[in-house]
Amino acid sequence: MDPVELSLFAAPPMGEQERMVEAILFASAEPVTLADLERRMPQGCDPTEAIEHLRRRYEGRGVRLVQIGPAFAFRTAPDLGHLMHQERIEPRKLSRAAIETLAIVAYHQPVTRAEIEEIRGVAVSRGTVDQLLELDWIRLGRRRMTPGRPVTFVVTETFLDHFGLESARDLPGLKELRAAGLLDSRPLPAIDPVLDDEDAAPSDQSELFEE
Repeated sequence: MDPVELSLFAAPPMGEQERMVEAILFASAEPVTLADLERRMPQGCDPTEAIEHLRRRYEGRGVRLVQIGPAFAFRTAPDLGHLMHQERIEPRKLSRAAIETLAIVAYHQPVTRAEIEEIRGVAVSRGTVDQLLELDWIRLGRRRMTPGRPVTFVVTETFLDHFGLESARDLPGLKELRAAGLLDSRPLPAIDPVLDDEDAAPSDQSELFEE
């Protein structure tokens, strides 16, 4: 193949690839996955390497390139968050029942409604679950391969994004939850975290779930 023809198919320089990723992330209202970047960028580009270069470039700046689950986005540096107070939309305050339910889902996922009720000691109303689903803070997980095949609940990437987490394994403690205004000073039900990525069950219980 002619060298000139080869150059037509050569990937852009890494500096140009960084600029492409930067432009895509700034223009996107939602976090962008590597697969999405690869589809948008010219053939031969390496979005993974471009992301790493871009992440280092933004270290110590007013915004950071962060990973949220499998996707990436620009977010305000944590120490400058106080400057955004005037521009934030005040979130709707969750009820006590919703806070407890959300905490149980976050730290016990994947968890069924019956398990939530067992931990809380009271029935979980449909309205509480619907509110968390509507806020996109929890979603339906896998069904248990047990009688009745009950559905499970797991937290969403929206929940992770709110706390600046890469995965559920980086969940904040009670102090961070209270600082975010999601908890008051009253104690929550005892929580013993049992987490696994992508809402899968612990290895010794994997046979209890189906896709």
